[in-house]
Amino acid sequence: MRTSTARRMGTALATAAALTSIAACGGSDGSDGSKGADGAGKDKAGAVSKVSPVAALKQVRQKTGGAQSAKVEGTTEIGSVMSMKQSGAIGWADGLSGELAITYTGGTMGDALKQTGGDGTVRARYFKDEYYANMGDAMAANTGGKHWIRYSYKDLAELGGASGDVMKDQIQNSTPEQGVKALLASGDVKKVGQEEVRGVPATHYSGTVDVADLTAKNSDLDAKQLAAFKEQLALAGVTTQTVDIWVDKNDLLVKKTERGEMKTGAFNSTLFYSDYGTEVPSEKPAASDTVDFKEMLKQGGATPGGAS
Repeated sequence: MRTSTARRMGTALATAAALTSIAACGGSDGSDGSKGADGAGKDKAGAVSKVSPVAALKQVRQKTGGAQSAKVEGTTEIGSVMSMKQSGAIGWADGLSGELAITYTGGTMGDALKQTGGDGTVRARYFKDEYYANMGDAMAANTGGKHWIRYSYKDLAELGGASGDVMKDQIQNSTPEQGVKALLASGDVKKVGQEEVRGVPATHYSGTVDVADLTAKNSDLDAKQLAAFKEQLALAGVTTQTVDIWVDKNDLLVKKTERGEMKTGAFNSTLFYSDYGTEVPSEKPAASDTVDFKEMLKQGGATPGGAS
């Protein structure tokens, strides 16, 4: 029984880490705030294409402030740790919000989730100060019939120490303009050319970013937290990351990729965006169907360090 409890705690912590990484990746993609359906928008976009990549991306970043939501789908691979696919709708009016269906298709994390009896699919619902994960009936069988686990960003920060602070910061600062900010911060952003993304003409931009420096510029972490984060990056073998974005004629981001190397293998993420202005789920799961992650740890008698 103790082994089963520890396994569930470890799986829950692993899921928390995976879901927050998706939030950071998914939310850090630039999406613009203008629907650009009228002729004026097209003329403006045409003018941008004639200026430097930096000037063009600054306009794209600025327009993200008016965007509210979009549909997203894509895939992520992190070496031997996990591979997954995700789809859903996200909003960014006030931090990250929305819902994603995340299916773990391989890696040690996917195997850990399947050990709970599930199929490797998690539904994640995001809010300003917390997110919820539904791992299906298999997990509910071990949580008194409750399907949703609530993760408070504040609790994750407290439980995870420096890594928890980073996790909390990444999600709370995950806005669609971050992908554009990353390229602007790279110092070597370039316009690759015109390409089609799922039948839509788009302008392709690319650059290489220093992960630690980018986090320092765009986060709310203090000096001690940043130092701890840089140490974690060094241990993981993470230094730089290549970011590519594709922007349509209305300055809407339609695709983003991120590529890098870690000690556990290559990191690759590809995300597609569409249907700007789509409705985003905003209702929290019923309290009667929710268990708090922090309470799970207490009841299981597992410590965060031991479970992770």
